[in-house]
Amino acid sequence: WQTGLMDCCSDCSVCCCGMFCFPCLCCQVALDMDECCLCGNSVAMRTLYRTRYNIPGSICSDFCITMWCSVCSVCQIKRDIKHRRRLGIL
Repeated sequence: WQTGLMDCCSDCSVCCCGMFCFPCLCCQVALDMDECCLCGNSVAMRTLYRTRYNIPGSICSDFCITMWCSVCSVCQIKRDIKHRRRLGIL
């Protein structure tokens, strides 16, 4: 990951969107990944993103993070997407 799970200060706009309009952020992430809007906050989405970019982790960790830190999980993915776009990787 380009940023940590709780690294809110690295992109406050993403974190504010996650806190105040979580469904919107989930939909943005899903659309960024060419997936259905309803999948933005799923274990499958996090696992897909992690495996696509060879980010270390496991399905078990994806499940735990998604279940107990949903907002932070989606914010982390969105920050990573933005960072990879700036680098021209995504």
